[in-house]
Amino acid sequence: MSKVAFLLADQFEDSEMQVPYDELKKAGHDVDIIGLQKGETVKGKNGKEEYTIEKAISEVNAADYDGVVIPGGSSPEGLRLDQDILKFVTEVNTAKKPIAAICHGPQILASANLLQGRTITSFPPLKDDMVNAGATFEDGEAIVDGNFITSRTPKDEPAFVREILKAL
Repeated sequence: MSKVAFLLADQFEDSEMQVPYDELKKAGHDVDIIGLQKGETVKGKNGKEEYTIEKAISEVNAADYDGVVIPGGSSPEGLRLDQDILKFVTEVNTAKKPIAAICHGPQILASANLLQGRTITSFPPLKDDMVNAGATFEDGEAIVDGNFITSRTPKDEPAFVREILKAL
């Protein structure tokens, strides 16, 4: 099965982490929770979920992963300025491996300058930011453009997970 990195920081959208994480594990994929500091406990913004960062971004290699999932909420905001995070997603993209981002997750892709010429979706209020980063914005439950899989909100999780599993 595939090895998948979940990029996570505090105040993530609870279900946008929990649902894909549980479904990928249930399907037999090996998943690592990667953040800025190994051992840190991060909490969902709704107070329902809590995870421990298993590996620091500074100690992982993108070549060791078959795909990346970026949950939304405020988590991407806490990750998008970290150069190791941006390097990681850039290397995964260069290798044409799946990158799945939901809600605010595409903010990391924008900060890594990966959206030029891509068709994506995100949390709808981010539309202008995504367009300004070079993307074509499409309002759909799961938009697949090459190796990118993007979704809008928790209500899109079934389609988001379906497309991730298909890509892996």
